[in-house]
Amino acid sequence: MNRLLLDPHVFLWWLAESPKLRREARAAIADPTALVHVSAVTIWEIMIKARLGRLDPGTERIDQEIAANGFLELPVSAYHALTAGKLAPHHNDPFDRMLIAQAQVENLTVVTHDRLFFDYGVDILRT
Repeated sequence: MNRLLLDPHVFLWWLAESPKLRREARAAIADPTALVHVSAVTIWEIMIKARLGRLDPGTERIDQEIAANGFLELPVSAYHALTAGKLAPHHNDPFDRMLIAQAQVENLTVVTHDRLFFDYGVDILRT
């Protein structure tokens, strides 16, 4: 069974049915046996970028798209924060660092196009 964590781009590409999402990644996300997680941090990052005019999430309630797509919301715990704070400085984006920490703690495969995730030894499904 796949246990996936979608990064913000992948989550938005999924919602928009974008061709940017590779067939292999789309199939893994659509697999009915997969547990697909979307972090609270992903929603936060999307909304910050939307407020800055850098993207359009397509809905005012992007958070509701998690359950609507059969995904699981992944809250941020104190242990996630502790783990993120201890990560080596390969990646400076605090949102991505939290996703990496969550993937490590929860043993999740990150679905991402970000090559810097590889430096942390987490399982990656490239998009």
